[in-house]
Amino acid sequence: MGSEPTCILICLNRTCRKQGAAEVLAAFRQLDNLDNITYEGCGCLGNCGNGPMVFVLPARIWYYRVRPQDAANIVTAIVPT
Repeated sequence: MGSEPTCILICLNRTCRKQGAAEVLAAFRQLDNLDNITYEGCGCLGNCGNGPMVFVLPARIWYYRVRPQDAANIVTAIVPT
């Protein structure tokens, strides 16, 4: 039985966008494409002021104040070994 695909959501709503969320999404999309991971921009994740916010599903892991240079470390942390 295969594992459930991972989706990394990056808030692109007003506050997060002003704090660089589009650049964070671009950084995720520049990483090596792993079969089980997708990267998607989304609406508000409800943590305005802590952005850019990133939410990993199905693990339900939150990351806040994410910078583009954090993208690779986040993926490394969530990929099973």
